[in-house]
Amino acid sequence: MSSEPVIGVLAMQGAVREHVAMLAEAGARAKPVRRAAELSEVDGLVLPGGESTAMSRLLESFELLEPLRARIAEGLPAFGSCAGMILLARQTLDGRPDQQQLGGLDVVVRRNAFGRQVDSFEADLDFAGIETPPVHAVFIRAPWVEKAGDGVDVLATVSGVPGVDEETARIVAVRQGAVLATAFHPELTPDVRVHRLFVDLVRKAA
Repeated sequence: MSSEPVIGVLAMQGAVREHVAMLAEAGARAKPVRRAAELSEVDGLVLPGGESTAMSRLLESFELLEPLRARIAEGLPAFGSCAGMILLARQTLDGRPDQQQLGGLDVVVRRNAFGRQVDSFEADLDFAGIETPPVHAVFIRAPWVEKAGDGVDVLATVSGVPGVDEETARIVAVRQGAVLATAFHPELTPDVRVHRLFVDLVRKAA
């Protein structure tokens, strides 16, 4: 693989164009992915935000669910933001009974954990692997990680959120091998560092 990896963005919902732009700025060649043939051409994949249950159904409709599960199991680097984090988890709390999981992360995620759209908020986070200044994070109907397995690195937590138990630090960014996930939307800020971290993971995985 060249120094410019090819990274797909699952193009079914969410801020696809914003992720494509951030990946390009971070040194990757980005392309939308909707079909299994397109998935086979990428070195890594971003799963953007959106509505996780709808995205789960769309993955099945486009016959992409099983190919994507297989590639992630084989080591495909993946980065999920918000709904993408939910899809990558092994288990989701407060989801629909028919919701499908990709199982790329040994975590239990609580869907809409921080509340509804009206409860959206922003916060500055210390993020492991990213030097100062803090990462400015935008949370929109965000999940959090309720439980992380032994092989999962916790990269960022948030606490002091209005309406949430302010004494408890909630896990909002994790990594397991070449799989990265954030409960927030890094594509909605000018800061490219989270995407650059993922591009570096893709290069190393090659």
